[in-house]
Amino acid sequence: MASNQAEPWLLENGNPKVLTKEHRKKSAHNRSSSSLRKKSDRTLVSKIPCSLLRQFLANLQEVILGTKLSVLFPAIPAAIVADSVGFGRPWVFALSLIGLMPLAERVSFLTEQIAYFTGPTVGGLLNATCGNATELIIAIFALSQHKIAVVKYSLLGSILSNLLLVLGTSLFCGGIANLRREQKYDRRQADVNSLMLLLALLCHLLPLLFTFAAEESMATAVPTLHLSRASSVVMLIAYAAYIVFQLWTHRELFEAQESEDDDDVAEEEEAVIGFWSGFVWLVGMTGIIALLSEYVVGTIEEASDSWGLSVSFISIILLPIVGNAAEHAGAVIFAFKNKLDITLGVALGSATQIAMFVVPFCVLVAWIMGIDMDLNFSLLETGSLALSILATAFTLQDGTSHYLKGLILLLCYIIIGACFFVSNATLNTPNTVNLGRLKTSTGSVFGA
Repeated sequence: MASNQAEPWLLENGNPKVLTKEHRKKSAHNRSSSSLRKKSDRTLVSKIPCSLLRQFLANLQEVILGTKLSVLFPAIPAAIVADSVGFGRPWVFALSLIGLMPLAERVSFLTEQIAYFTGPTVGGLLNATCGNATELIIAIFALSQHKIAVVKYSLLGSILSNLLLVLGTSLFCGGIANLRREQKYDRRQADVNSLMLLLALLCHLLPLLFTFAAEESMATAVPTLHLSRASSVVMLIAYAAYIVFQLWTHRELFEAQESEDDDDVAEEEEAVIGFWSGFVWLVGMTGIIALLSEYVVGTIEEASDSWGLSVSFISIILLPIVGNAAEHAGAVIFAFKNKLDITLGVALGSATQIAMFVVPFCVLVAWIMGIDMDLNFSLLETGSLALSILATAFTLQDGTSHYLKGLILLLCYIIIGACFFVSNATLNTPNTVNLGRLKTSTGSVFGA
């Protein structure tokens, strides 16, 4: 890092921008993404005489080549070219998904770099906002094209993948790698996130139960929509309180201890790019994510027809796995290192952010756009969400972990994935419950 000390854009009051003890306590999300980064060698770049060119190439090296996923960046221009020349729409969809993988990791890297200059509190707010930027942008583009089912499927899939796939894989692999050691974690963080997820589940269940309890489903459409919007406001208020709880009043519950991560901290003692450089790169990356998200939303139906997979399976299973692959891999790596607090911070934190912020935010954005989107995710989707949250809450209740817990969560995800694989639901399927059949079945049960 000696070369960084001579660069003016990394200086603060004439001195290198060095991480203080406050800055060193990163969020679990940032620590997870940092496991996929690699150190850049600036020896060649530092010899360039022109300062502006040297700064640009140094930033380019850190942002583009500073990740182990840099080999996937060519998929981005390939997707743009494929869309421009009218190549097969399923190929555009696949290339866009692959291109989103390194972009999601780079957004996390850039928010971390900006946090070095703004302080840990502002950095935490940036991370809370940009942590799931990919899902949010895809959802907004889907809303603009009135594909409400894609919005609901993709957000539900992100929650399920974090709770079952990411957490299950991490606990299973961590348990196998530490077979002779008991893995422990701070259950207080898990309890807070479980409570938030249960509140989100209540807000999803009530519109469904409200529709089921009514005499006619069409008569409940407007009240259900109003209930969903009111519930979304409540969820956003709760999420704001959660942010205050996480960043100010009970910050120690969500910070990885420095003593556990001295090896990681030693690698990055100073910021590698400047504040304004990081801000410009962050805006540029977000713009590219928006472009690829538009491709994904516009080609998902063609990919469904070509691959013989339902839109629900692609949205619930494929989109979350590919879009968050970098973050998921980081969580598993830290589970191997017996650092489950970081793993739980990634999986539960991301699921909480989507359930309590992204979903209600999309409902309110749809309201502004004049689109009727409610929190009724239909019976199958809401049931899967409920069982996933309950299974996760029971798994994390004792503060210890072993490989069997992870295996059970993984098997739950496989069963849910198989369910949506055989499902033939399409974008045109109304988001309602077959009330007649349900009431007939219920009446026969109580009549017996």
